[in-house]
This record gives sequence, C-alpha cells and structure tokens, in this order.
Amino acid sequence: MSGGQIALIIIAVAVLLLVLFIGLFLVKLTQTLGVLTKDVDVIARGANDILANVDTLLSDVNGKVATIDPAFQAIADLGTSVSDLNAATSNLTSKVKGSASSNTTKVASAVFAANTARKNHKKNRKANKTAE
Repeated sequence: MSGGQIALIIIAVAVLLLVLFIGLFLVKLTQTLGVLTKDVDVIARGANDILANVDTLLSDVNGKVATIDPAFQAIADLGTSVSDLNAATSNLTSKVKGSASSNTTKVASAVFAANTARKNHKKNRKANKTAE
C-alpha cells in the first residue's frame, strides 16, 4: 500500500464517520422535533379551550354590564338632580339672606320709630294729666 492509498482510506473513514455523526444528529433532531410538535399541539388545544372559555366569560360579562347600565344611568341622573337641587337651595338661601338683612333694617327702623312714638305718647299723657 502506498501513501496515497492510505490517505484515501483515512479520508474515506473520516467521511464515513462524518456521515454517521450527521445521521445520528438528524435522527435526534427528528425525535426532538416530534416531541416539540406534540407539545405545541397540546398547547394549541389548551389555548383553544382557554379562548372558548374567555369568549363565554366575555359574553356573560357583557350581558351583566348591559343589565347594570340603566342603574348607572339612574345614578348619574340622580347626581345631576342633586346638583341642581343644591344650586337652587344656594340661590334661595342667598335671596333669603338678602331679604333678611333688608327686612332686619326695616324692622329695626320700625321698632325705633315705635319706641320713640311710645315715649312721646307717655310724655304727652303725663303732660296732659299734670295740666288737668
């Protein structure tokens, strides 16, 4: 055997080993992809079940929200009514305060005038009694 033939045998063995390693690698890769495919299928089925449950839950929540909406509208209307009532009460209070201070001045003037008239009447009565 010559040196060229030995080199050819070494290259052939190296290529054979390389083909065997690539073959083993491809077999392992195929097995891994098979397991991965099964796991993805299981996850996909679970995701479909979850999506179906979410769809059912969302329909239920939408139905209940539709039932509650009139109550929230009524509460909003009540809030508006209470706000309007507060504004009306504030206006009435302002008017009553304004007329009360005006009336207080009028009443004070009337009381002063009445007291003055009463004092003058007493003086006149005393003067008339002493003159008699």
